[in-house]
Amino acid sequence: MSIEATTRAGEAHGSAKSYNVGFLFCLVLTLIPFALVMHPVLPRATTLLLAVVLGVVQVIVQLVYFLHMSRSSEGGWNLISFVFTLVILFIIVALSVWIIWSMHYNMMIN
Repeated sequence: MSIEATTRAGEAHGSAKSYNVGFLFCLVLTLIPFALVMHPVLPRATTLLLAVVLGVVQVIVQLVYFLHMSRSSEGGWNLISFVFTLVILFIIVALSVWIIWSMHYNMMIN
């Protein structure tokens, strides 16, 4: 008989096995770019692209294994709030870059 901790909504938390699997995935996804940077065997652009892609994959692994983000009905509100946060962050960053670029452009003309 397996006992799992649950939230008030009845949603299960992760088990030790899932946390260990997530940790091992993250460890591998960290060591690969580190090894590619420390021992360059690929062109610089390829190494950079691979490091960015593996970083994005690692974020997804952390969201799934540690924050328990899923498309299940119980986790739906978590996913919606996370997407809303990403949209707000994108708006803030995009508008900040636009304002700074505009200020730079206008100051260089005068």
